[in-house]
Amino acid sequence: MRAHLIQLAYGDGEPVADRTPRVVDLVSAQRGADLVLLPELWPQGGFSYDGWEHQAEALDGPVVEAMRGAARDAAVTLHMGSLVERDEAGRLFNTSVLIGPDGSILTTYRKVHLFGFGDGEPKLMTAGDGAVVHETFGLATCYDLRFPEQFRLLLDGGAEVVLLVAAWPAKRVAHWRLLVQARAVENQSYVLACNTAGTHAGVPMGAHSMVVDPWGAVLAEAGEAEEVLVVDVDLDWVRSTRSSFPVLADRRL
Repeated sequence: MRAHLIQLAYGDGEPVADRTPRVVDLVSAQRGADLVLLPELWPQGGFSYDGWEHQAEALDGPVVEAMRGAARDAAVTLHMGSLVERDEAGRLFNTSVLIGPDGSILTTYRKVHLFGFGDGEPKLMTAGDGAVVHETFGLATCYDLRFPEQFRLLLDGGAEVVLLVAAWPAKRVAHWRLLVQARAVENQSYVLACNTAGTHAGVPMGAHSMVVDPWGAVLAEAGEAEEVLVVDVDLDWVRSTRSSFPVLADRRL
């Protein structure tokens, strides 16, 4: 499986109306990939709290529709990252959307662990209520990375590849690298970690998107600018790792 991680870079001066067609073009250019990932909250900005309320959309809104079209154009499975979703009751969620090559929505995941210690996400959003696995893909978002129990739930749900999208800041990028590798090693899974570059609401973003294999080897790592990582993911390597070093069989909790 060939995966392309689009480490999108943008600043506070780029309107969403301009960013969306630019991202459509980026996704459409990834023909030949099997799987494409985008970062967390790129439509609204990961730390752009003041704009979330008026920029929130339903899942049949213009951003998701544009991404469905881009997935069809490129004939790829697209993890479009996440957006600020408004549901029918008016609640806001940090929602990831996985789209099939035919443009259909395969599954969605509402972020469980909301970052901000009472401000930001926890103040403005409703938390999701569970882990999501689609076939061999487990979905996780940014701050979830700090909670290993969620990744165990993904493992138990059949995940062999974790698709982690993020808007992780530069000042904690050392934690990002450490935790992505830890989650891969402890669950003997691939982790495809797509972060954002640029600046959101004055916060420098961490970039350094990564692909880590089940042994913790970093197969690819991006720099600090906009970049597309291209990596081949071998699902047989997950199964071989788990068979040759069956640590997961010794779990007691």
